[in-house]
Amino acid sequence: MTTKASQKVLVLGGSRGIGAAIVRRFAADGANVVFTYAGSADAAQALATETGTTATRVDSADIAALTKAVADQGPIDVLIVNAGKLALGDPLTLDPKAVDEMIDVNVKAPYFAAVEAARTMPDNGRILVIGSTNGDRIPFAGGAAYALTKSAMQGMVRGLARDFGARGITVNSIQPGPVDTDMNPADGPMSDYMHSFMAIPRHVHASEIADYAAFLASPSAAMITGSLQTIDGGFGA
Repeated sequence: MTTKASQKVLVLGGSRGIGAAIVRRFAADGANVVFTYAGSADAAQALATETGTTATRVDSADIAALTKAVADQGPIDVLIVNAGKLALGDPLTLDPKAVDEMIDVNVKAPYFAAVEAARTMPDNGRILVIGSTNGDRIPFAGGAAYALTKSAMQGMVRGLARDFGARGITVNSIQPGPVDTDMNPADGPMSDYMHSFMAIPRHVHASEIADYAAFLASPSAAMITGSLQTIDGGFGA
C-alpha cells in the first residue's frame, strides 16, 4: 500500500454525516479522495470545494452503475463503503419495497463494490464498511430488517477477509452506535432513550468514526482484518 499522503481513496456515500467526516479526514491527510453521493448534490459540491476532493453522483441501489463507478476509478488503495439505508417499523406493516431497497444498499452494494475494487486494488489495500452495533444487538422493536442487513454485512466482512488476505488486503467493519448526524442528532427526541443503554451516555462524533477509519487504513492496522470494530460508547456492552 502507498503511504497515506499518496493514497487513492474512494468513499461511497460521502456527502453528509459520517461520510463527510471521513472525506475531510482523508483529504486533510493528503489522500486523493473521490466520493459518491446520491441525492445531496449541493452538499456534495460544497464538500468537494472545501476539501479539494472529487464528487460523483452514483445511486448505490443501482448495482450496475455502482460497480462501473468503482471500476472507472482504476486501482484504489482504500475503499470505504458508508452509503446506507434505514427503514424501521412493524415488520407486519413495513413496506417490502423499503426492505428490498435497504438490502440493495446495505448488503448488495458493499459486497459488489468490494469485489470490484479488489480486482485492481494493490497488495496491502484496505476495504472498510460502515456497519452498525445493531448487527450485534437490537434493543428496540421495529429494527429487525435493518439489523438483518447489518448482520449480513458482518458475514461478508469475515468472508472477504479470507478471500483477499493472501494479498495483504484487509477487510473490516466499523460498527457505530448512535452518531450525531442530521439523521440522528444528539439533541433529538430519542437521545435520552438511546443514552440510557450506553456506558458513556453521549452520541459518537462523526469525526471519531473518521479517525478510526484513518487508523484502519494505515500501515499500523496491517494485521487487523475480518473484524467488527465497534465504537458505540458501550451501547452493546
